[in-house]
Amino acid sequence: MSTLNAAVELLARNLELHPDKPAYFCGEQSISYRKLDEECRLFHLLLRERGILPGERVLILLPDTFAFPVAFLGSLLAGVIAVVASGLLREEDFSYILEESGARLLVTHPDLSALCAAVGDGVDLIISGDDGSFGVPDVSLGECHPYRPAADDFAFMLYSSGSTGKPKGIPHRHQDLLLPCELVGSNILGITTDDVIFSASKFSFAYGLINSLAFPLFFGATAVIHPGKPDPAAILHIIRNRLPTIFFSVPTIYSQLILSCTDTQLALPMRICYSAGEALAVAIYEEWQRLTGLELVDGIGSTEMLYVYISNRPGETRPGSIGQTVPGYQIRLVDDDGYDVPPGIEGNLLVKGATMAPHYWNLTEKSGGTMLPDGYCRTGDVSLELDGFYYYKGRSDDMIKAGAYWVSPVPVEEALLSHPAVAECAVAAVTVGAFIKPGAFLVLAPGTEVTPDLVWNLRDYLISRLPGYMCPARFKIVEELPRTATGKIQRFRLTDRT
Repeated sequence: MSTLNAAVELLARNLELHPDKPAYFCGEQSISYRKLDEECRLFHLLLRERGILPGERVLILLPDTFAFPVAFLGSLLAGVIAVVASGLLREEDFSYILEESGARLLVTHPDLSALCAAVGDGVDLIISGDDGSFGVPDVSLGECHPYRPAADDFAFMLYSSGSTGKPKGIPHRHQDLLLPCELVGSNILGITTDDVIFSASKFSFAYGLINSLAFPLFFGATAVIHPGKPDPAAILHIIRNRLPTIFFSVPTIYSQLILSCTDTQLALPMRICYSAGEALAVAIYEEWQRLTGLELVDGIGSTEMLYVYISNRPGETRPGSIGQTVPGYQIRLVDDDGYDVPPGIEGNLLVKGATMAPHYWNLTEKSGGTMLPDGYCRTGDVSLELDGFYYYKGRSDDMIKAGAYWVSPVPVEEALLSHPAVAECAVAAVTVGAFIKPGAFLVLAPGTEVTPDLVWNLRDYLISRLPGYMCPARFKIVEELPRTATGKIQRFRLTDRT
């Protein structure tokens, strides 16, 4: 049984309705829907010229330039599985992904040429131009016939960030790219053709892929992309020049934007500011609203499910909550024995929905422990539910067994972030004598003076807000926190620090 090719769905409607409308802005350049469609079809033919067959893998390692949607959608048109990875990968992770995915071709950019040294003789290479263009095959576009996939054919594959081990390949089908547009983009965010979308999260991550590729093309909107690092100055420059109506980012970026602002108020053009990717502290939510007058709409998703499955609604956000179930998904909270827990009790979060990846690439045992026989996905997150709203309590593998108590890092970090001296923080298990205790690792706010009383002040501040067993036994000031390429804190790398 054949299904729709997602690339055809995303390109064809815009080519018919508004071919000359900008699909993307990048710096001072733009690419129209007409030009995007043409470049994607030419890339399809370029793959055919290189002998890449439907079902084979192409590794796409590109910054956020026009080249990414061209290579990604061109691969889908050809029935080739687009394997997406970040240019921030460590060399050993890049080599692992290249080999483990079985990619026959690497598509990359001149700025990432250092990683190309790991490419073996059996892997072909295409390097984009600085403008995002590719070599054009000497054939007519009339010869481009899009691949008609079967319902279970894979369209693309993303790799997890490898926060606790080697990256895992997570394959998705054509429909998975389109469903979040209806379930979240339409039903929750109300995206229209008039919107201008800017995502600080990159194409190479599931969150950024939907934000910057699926959403704008599905709705015929315009997206702004940025190939560089999402530092506050660059983000604010883009916002002031391109006037996005919807902004997607992660809590760390919102925190950095708040800390970088020297004015008491910040006027921004967005109608929606969305946050996902990590826990959003109430302190960040409240300070963003005070500074900008805009609410932060928070949600939670995963690469396994491709996008958000629990979300707040614009105008109805509940601070501290990750929101309500996105229609189209089913949520269960269960104890360690698999039994449902009642409202108000923490449980392991399971999710079920049509966008779920069927398995991990070449990892049968790991797949069986995550993609369960009843159709649910074990997320590894711990949450509780009250009045239909869910509250994130951390990752199950980040929980700290401190004596007779289990401690989640999330409420401790939220309490720390509410202190004016703390810009960023992470809580992880540390050894104190023969005991395991929570330890706090702090990045201080700009201008904070490190005095002998600082730690004692922080300790007193937490004791007044948290039960004693949750208060950190150690405090350590650090320059930065270890993070994955997606910006998630790697707490396991902190547990050995004392």
